[in-house]
Amino acid sequence: MDSTLPYSFSYPVYCIITPDTYAPNEPTWINVEFPKLNAKLHLSYKKIDNNLAKYLDDTHLLVSKHIPKATAIEESQISNPEHRMFGTIYKIQGSEAASVYQFYVTDSVHHFMRGALYFNSEPNNDSLVPVIDFVSKDIEHIIETLRWKK
Repeated sequence: MDSTLPYSFSYPVYCIITPDTYAPNEPTWINVEFPKLNAKLHLSYKKIDNNLAKYLDDTHLLVSKHIPKATAIEESQISNPEHRMFGTIYKIQGSEAASVYQFYVTDSVHHFMRGALYFNSEPNNDSLVPVIDFVSKDIEHIIETLRWKK
């Protein structure tokens, strides 16, 4: 992974890290691609500058956009004080939800990252359940190994 990024994490060998071409002015935004699964985890990073509340509001807004297609949104908290990592995972259920797994993590002072998983296909998440479960474990590993650089 690019050593100039303000964060690092461990990821599976079958993944490819690519810059986010939809955000060329955001050099800290990347994608973790799962080529054989036709999936992509978008990671957007922002430095906090008295604007954490805005980033949290934006995250809630982006998750809430899935409510019309969701049958449920399961939230779980992330808390790792040793590594200054706090946040929330959103597992979005529903056969037509565009993104079934989203999260944010922050140290509440300097760093904020948001992640969203997308499959490069028409949403039919009922048939993708085994793949979603598999990728979810990989994303949770990414979150567990995420470290902020100084």
